[in-house]
Amino acid sequence: MIQVQTLLKVADNSGGKIVRCLKILKKGHKTRYGKIGDTLVVSVQQIRAKNKLTSKVKKGDVLLAVLVKTRSFLKKNIGVSFCFANNSVVLLDKEKKTNPLATRVIGLIPRQLRFSKHSRIVSLSAGII
Repeated sequence: MIQVQTLLKVADNSGGKIVRCLKILKKGHKTRYGKIGDTLVVSVQQIRAKNKLTSKVKKGDVLLAVLVKTRSFLKKNIGVSFCFANNSVVLLDKEKKTNPLATRVIGLIPRQLRFSKHSRIVSLSAGII
């Protein structure tokens, strides 16, 4: 569960390291928490030191992101539950709001993203849980 002002790690090679959630975008009514697969408006707080010259983002940029990992437990239909070690997002392109900004997603991605509009993120990741 993610809410506004939460610090999140970036799970791709776009150049960002830590971002802050500014708003959770959901259709319908107002909601307080974000779950896996939700789109967030984030601000870049810190970038990777190695990639300052080749980074696609700068400190202070406001971007869209998809929530891919949370520390809260996920339950599967077969009765297994698991959680990730940290809260992570993948940054999205400004013009095409479904394409990721990076060329590689680091780590495993949950299966919920496979059937949503963010299937491109799943194809760039290392694997699916």
